[in-house]
Amino acid sequence: MATIRQLKRRITSVKNTAKITNALQLVAASKMRRAQDRALQARPYAEKLRIVLAGLATREGGDNSAVHPLLVSRPVKTVAMLHVTPDRGLCGGLNSNMNRSAGTFVAMQHEPVSVVAVGKKGRDFFIRAHTHVTAEFTDLGDYPTQSDTLGISRVIMDDYLHGVVDRVYISFPELVSTANQRPTIRQLLPIEPPQMDSADAAAEFRQGYIFEPSPDIVLARLLPRYIEMQIYEAILQNAASFQSAQMVAMKNATDSARDITRELTLTYNKARQEQITKELLDIVGGAAALED
Repeated sequence: MATIRQLKRRITSVKNTAKITNALQLVAASKMRRAQDRALQARPYAEKLRIVLAGLATREGGDNSAVHPLLVSRPVKTVAMLHVTPDRGLCGGLNSNMNRSAGTFVAMQHEPVSVVAVGKKGRDFFIRAHTHVTAEFTDLGDYPTQSDTLGISRVIMDDYLHGVVDRVYISFPELVSTANQRPTIRQLLPIEPPQMDSADAAAEFRQGYIFEPSPDIVLARLLPRYIEMQIYEAILQNAASFQSAQMVAMKNATDSARDITRELTLTYNKARQEQITKELLDIVGGAAALED
């Protein structure tokens, strides 16, 4: 059994740990709301862009595959993955879940796979796994802007347009709720235009929009923006997922530290009581011996 001095040191240490985890929880909670708001604010633009692309893809008399090479699908010889993860830890199982999902996906591919890593945790994972990392982007901050992500989009599109890779996937944590971040993998290139919900919606789109100078030129200008927006939205989802996961993880750590403190305090009180009882018995025994 631990001595009273050891128990006091352990109680002090656990209390200090609880203070640190509680501070991290409060910081993550304040940042989480702003990160979630930024992710939600980006959705209307992304949704409208999908509607416009879906309408242009379903128009009559258009040959989209000849308009822009980002739509061209070719035989797959090389695959690239844009892997988006946080830069830091202390966020529960978020990083391990993301890396496990991406690693399983890469292992299932029959073609050579290269990785463009956004975030230190994903970069370190694939370096340890001896996977070719062609580019890395780190330290984007807690609130990345779209201008911060344009370089990532340019690297991805240039590799595809120059034939370095034939298919590109993006892996990122999708924020389902504060306590649930789902690893998600989607095809990024070649672009598969979204589909209209119904034929009536497509007809309404064609009647309600006038494109100048032509639908083909508008589509060619929108496709790179579509890729940029998908990457930016994934990075916003990653930032919001990290803050949410860290808040939950630090709350659990704080609660566990407080439970441990209560148990150690109870053990300390019992040990102290036993020591006091033993000292009293020694005093009483000594007094009785002197009287005899």
